[in-house]
Amino acid sequence: MKEVTALVPVLLAAAALAACGENPVERKGDPRLTLSSDSVTLEVGVSALVTATVSNTSEPARFVSRDQGVATVNASGAISGVAAGSTYVVATLASNPDVRDSVRVRVQVPAPDTCLFTRPSFGGVATEADRALFAYDASAPLNLNRWVESTTNGVEVSAISFDSPGGGAVTGLLFDPVNRAGPRPGIVLMHGAPGNARQMAGQGQALAAHGAVVIAIDAPFARRGGPFVQFTAQDRAEQIQLMKDLQRAVDVLRARANVDDERIAYLGVSYGGAMGALFVGVERRLKAAVLEVADGGLVTHFTGPEDLAAMAGLSCAARNAWLRAMAPIEPIRFIPLASPTPLLLQSGRLDNLVPQADAELLHAAAREPRTIRWYNAGHALGPQSLVDRHEWLNGQIGLDLLTSSN
Repeated sequence: MKEVTALVPVLLAAAALAACGENPVERKGDPRLTLSSDSVTLEVGVSALVTATVSNTSEPARFVSRDQGVATVNASGAISGVAAGSTYVVATLASNPDVRDSVRVRVQVPAPDTCLFTRPSFGGVATEADRALFAYDASAPLNLNRWVESTTNGVEVSAISFDSPGGGAVTGLLFDPVNRAGPRPGIVLMHGAPGNARQMAGQGQALAAHGAVVIAIDAPFARRGGPFVQFTAQDRAEQIQLMKDLQRAVDVLRARANVDDERIAYLGVSYGGAMGALFVGVERRLKAAVLEVADGGLVTHFTGPEDLAAMAGLSCAARNAWLRAMAPIEPIRFIPLASPTPLLLQSGRLDNLVPQADAELLHAAAREPRTIRWYNAGHALGPQSLVDRHEWLNGQIGLDLLTSSN
């Protein structure tokens, strides 16, 4: 009889809650989590975004895939197909694992391969799910290390390293106009391919001499050595890692007391220009960006008539696997998302590495505000392009003006 008596108040309380239309298990103050979809179907190499709505707590949802051999998911809920099959992605709260929701994920094999040397369709403008691939933990420590190498004409040049969100350390150079009163504009520099940050030392020194704090980083391929393109899944991983590393480079500039957070620009040359077309669609903190002799990205580059030979030795399966992996993150899909960040696109009509037609495709994909400058030059655009670039950056972030003496 004692057990029955103990149950009576509980049953009465549950009945009272039911009469008021409330769930006796989920009270109004209990944390709740709901995903935006019950099921997702996607192809291998394609991504889709699910969002979590969390109520009655500020704690973010944590995502996990039950079978990472079928699909992976990042911290923002971007699900990527890995292999054909079915699995579940589960979202939970770390402090309350019983609060959860799940989405069924079906991954399909794309249409049968062909061995034609044709440029694939890039599928339109990138989506928020595509952008979420490049999310990173901005609160993670940078662990910045700096070694001063020289000081010339008031510009201190340092070798640097900081933690990469993709693992390992990002290496590069920092150019600091140490004799200038702050706050100063900041510029992120990105080199060509093959190449490294020291390839940009001349531009870094010159921009710092005109008042900017400049950071140039090594791309992931420059840090590992070997050919810059592997034509494997590693190229996709490294391109995603580069976008996270560039965002961390912005974090490095913003952490400096002598940099104005509202006057940070990007300047990329060749490969750095193409990757800049992706970066400007991901990074929202840029005041302006210059894309010098850029095309639409690696897929655009290696499916053009001038570079088809680089893929000729690949098997049909390897070629198509690479195209499927890289096409969703092709920079030309992301450059429309740069707006309202002003862009300067500089190209050469005689460029044998970036044909005029490929440059024009990238220009057409960019939205206003944009400035396009053509030069009767090859891949090296010449001195007029430097003057134009400097004056344009001065108008955007406030560099010191060029004079006859500099």
